[in-house]
Amino acid sequence: MKFTGEFTVAAPRDVVYERLNDAPFFASCLEGVGELTQVDETRYTATLETRIAYIKFKFAVAVEFVEKVAPEKIVAKAEGTPLGVVGRLTSMASATLREDGADRTVVAYDMDVALAGKLGSIGQPVLKSKAKEMERSFVRNINAAFENAGSEARA
Repeated sequence: MKFTGEFTVAAPRDVVYERLNDAPFFASCLEGVGELTQVDETRYTATLETRIAYIKFKFAVAVEFVEKVAPEKIVAKAEGTPLGVVGRLTSMASATLREDGADRTVVAYDMDVALAGKLGSIGQPVLKSKAKEMERSFVRNINAAFENAGSEARA
């Protein structure tokens, strides 16, 4: 499944790039992420808990930054296994950042997600709906984090 879209963040491009490369910050904007551990400079492990349709899943996830071009592009690969269920999740995601004035950044993203096993059998409409829900939540959380950071800087 492919997902594309874009959202705007009220911060300069170099600041947005730095924050998106900060794994603890990024993970804090994704609901359900826990147990984040840095493996090395570009790789992390974590758990992701989510509900898809009527089934609750907990994934063991490995994430690797495979390309970084400051301050304009980030590409990451993720692989995960749902705990207690046979299946596999793989994704490749890229984000391209472009300036929109002096203090706004447009983040355009492209994700390719593959699901196998019980998770893949749920059906693409349900999975796409869950992905859109997670996207809205992430955008809301990242914008709130930048708003809070801006308020603290002005205080």
